[in-house]
Amino acid sequence: MREEWTFIVEYLAVSNLVAIILTVYDKKAPRYRLWRIPERVLLWTAAFSGCVGMYVTMKLIRHKTRKPKFMVGIPVIFLLECAIGVGVYAYLHHWIF
Repeated sequence: MREEWTFIVEYLAVSNLVAIILTVYDKKAPRYRLWRIPERVLLWTAAFSGCVGMYVTMKLIRHKTRKPKFMVGIPVIFLLECAIGVGVYAYLHHWIF
């Protein structure tokens, strides 16, 4: 059982680190005339469990904070991921079903 939790923690750490890097890069890209990261890529990164790191980074560096797609969408993604996680945990431990 310990190996599964280790994998989950490592996955969450890496996905949030990737989300942070992408968010900071997208903020700084115009200054250096580099390509921007498409919004769909940022949202998919959040959907693959990078939502906490991305949301906190967005608030800290004030990036995309005026876009409802991000300021509402990322917390909704987080809540959905939490609900799915609780459902899977409950199912595996025979709490429900």
